[in-house]
Amino acid sequence: MKLLLVLSVAVPLAAQNVGRPDADPRIEKLVAAVSEERLRQLDERLTSFVTRHTLSDTTSPVRGIGAARQWILDELKRSSSKLQVSFDIYRVAAQGRITRDVELRNVMAVLPGRTPRRIYVTSHYDTVNIGPGGQIAVNTRPAGQAAPADPQLNANQDYNAASPGANDDGSGTALTMELARVFAESGIEFDATLVFVCWAGEEQGLVGSRAHVQKIASEHVLVEAVFNNDIVGNSHSGNGAIDTKSVRVYAEGPEDSTSRSLARYIQRMATIHVPAHQVQLMARNDRFGRGSDHSSFNQYGYPAVVFRESNENFSKQHSANDTLDGVDFKYLAQNARINAASVAALALAPPAPKVVNERNQVMIGRQPSGYDANLRWNSSPGAVAYRIYWRDTWTNDWQHQQLVGNMTEYIFGNLSIDDHVFGVAAVGPDGNESLVSAYVTPIRRDPEVKLVK
Repeated sequence: MKLLLVLSVAVPLAAQNVGRPDADPRIEKLVAAVSEERLRQLDERLTSFVTRHTLSDTTSPVRGIGAARQWILDELKRSSSKLQVSFDIYRVAAQGRITRDVELRNVMAVLPGRTPRRIYVTSHYDTVNIGPGGQIAVNTRPAGQAAPADPQLNANQDYNAASPGANDDGSGTALTMELARVFAESGIEFDATLVFVCWAGEEQGLVGSRAHVQKIASEHVLVEAVFNNDIVGNSHSGNGAIDTKSVRVYAEGPEDSTSRSLARYIQRMATIHVPAHQVQLMARNDRFGRGSDHSSFNQYGYPAVVFRESNENFSKQHSANDTLDGVDFKYLAQNARINAASVAALALAPPAPKVVNERNQVMIGRQPSGYDANLRWNSSPGAVAYRIYWRDTWTNDWQHQQLVGNMTEYIFGNLSIDDHVFGVAAVGPDGNESLVSAYVTPIRRDPEVKLVK
């Protein structure tokens, strides 16, 4: 079905009533179910293991990564019988910061949906202490021997040194575990399958998430979005600044990457469902010189972002000082609610429409006059309508929108495809929308020029 529409005036988003009236009561109830007290209890238990270093003790029932991962597994099972809980196990050879062969166990809880498309909520449960008395162990280095470029590669590391990791990343782990419970017990039937994962090996180079993504990529698993949470519980910076009202969301470029689309989606859902808490969109993969497990997904082309607290206290990170007094659980609960709202809306919505054909060509043109914006897309299962977004090319966020019916082609008369960026989202029968699929030229590499030898 084709519709020709000549627009004389584009209507801004703010004038189109896209705020609170769009709130889904099911999502609001789910968001309200997030418990600040349970987040505290989970993090208290996580820090009780003293260390969760990837290479720490696996035999003690009360200390080290072995006891920690078993408790996480058991607690997720206790949270709901609807969750499919298991260890995601890899035998990892010595490499980089992994100084010996090790059995690495991610902890995974799956909440099956109507379709196999996956939405991940993740964090890392391992910890590290690279400060004095931890894995640097400066007092054992021979006189005159320089410190290693990477302090985690010191030959005299004590993997069982205290590294409570209350915030890095006990905060994200507690958030992931709490959302697994909330979603499983919500009574909502989601279209997408939800996967809650607590990674191991993050502090040694994202090893657990990298191994997992290698596996699912080889199996061609459809991953629609990854919500990674790493250091999300502190509101007081080491320089005295305090911020209890916002959270940073980092998203890899370019401008209209699927990760940026996910970040914009999160910001919109926050304004609808958690309006007291602001999402600061950060147009980069992560903080300078730092990284987290979302990058493992980015490298395979999956949409993935990372949540970070707005004010970090660097003096507590990667040390024995990362204790519970550095976690603001009211603030952590708000960050959990933004995750919950965004994940729920996306899991209830149809999948995003495809705007490229089987030859990877963007389905946009200037027909019929040569000066129009002719948009085509592939239908999305479960969609009853589509919403088209557009903006000026030098603007980062969508400025305008148009809701259209259940069609796969739409024409804006006299609207230049050279002067605007366009995108389209699928709308389900309950009004929940997919991510926006942007019309951008796929990156391609021209063949090399042949030179005369």
